[in-house]
Amino acid sequence: MEYAPASHTTVSRRLGRFPSGRDVSVTVHRYEGGVGPTVFVQAAQHGIELNGPAALRRLHRRLVDADIAGTVVVVPVVNPIAFDHRSYLTPEAYDAFNANFNRIWPGDADGSLQERLVANVWPLVERADAAVDLHTGMPEMLEHVRFRESDPEARALAAAFGTADVLVNEDPIDPESDGDADEFAGKFREAAARAGVPAITAELSNSRTVSREAAQSGADGVWNVLRECDVLGDPPESTPEQRLLRDDVPRVVAQTSGLFELRDDLVIGAEVTDGEDIGAVYDPSSFEQLETIEATGDGVIFSVARGRVVVTGERLASIASVA
Repeated sequence: MEYAPASHTTVSRRLGRFPSGRDVSVTVHRYEGGVGPTVFVQAAQHGIELNGPAALRRLHRRLVDADIAGTVVVVPVVNPIAFDHRSYLTPEAYDAFNANFNRIWPGDADGSLQERLVANVWPLVERADAAVDLHTGMPEMLEHVRFRESDPEARALAAAFGTADVLVNEDPIDPESDGDADEFAGKFREAAARAGVPAITAELSNSRTVSREAAQSGADGVWNVLRECDVLGDPPESTPEQRLLRDDVPRVVAQTSGLFELRDDLVIGAEVTDGEDIGAVYDPSSFEQLETIEATGDGVIFSVARGRVVVTGERLASIASVA
């Protein structure tokens, strides 16, 4: 590796065009030093996930004063349409078929509006040696990093990010296939793996609001990933002992509509057993208990819809088994 003071530049990258003729563009930051790898980092695929951009602003302040090897490419708001509309998904009026940015990677240059937007970001990804995708989950969620089970490089990146919990996904795609029949193939992490780029998905806490704690956690996590990739000359900081979870327990869903309440003594991160009562759905008008909610397997509750109005079929909780 060859380390040199980082040179910082920004460019506006055109992704597409609004009906009015205005460009849909993203700001791309490049931090270039000496000879070394390229790491791609993005945030805000979903417009309400604000702590990713906040984390990257904190990372920027550190990178501009650092000696680095290689290049760090950062897109703080990769989905500007959803961000400007303060919406999790891109509004249907722009793309009724592909509202979720994180289901259509690597995009399609001849496809729908969102598929074309993604296709114009993709060259930045496929030229990278590693990638980090910053997300922000519900307040009632364990902060964690997801990685692909068969990728040891991604596992090392997830460990370096430093969350107390890491979540492994099964390998649902065949690298030799085109992935069209696979529900996971359009996720950023899976598309990157198909292109030979080890990638992780970091789920910070507290969507819809900027949390200084979550933003700092994100900045520290990416900084340590850059150490792991030898972009920074310091060795990675040791991370706390991590709990390895497997996302293989069926989602807990509501069988009726009403008001959901988690059991009073349960907290995020608690271990539960298959069939254990974890809460209930009530009729908010009559106060009648409509349904007892049971755990769908042994494991750890890593996210939950606490105290929410829910409809039949809606996810109430996610449980991961301890690997």
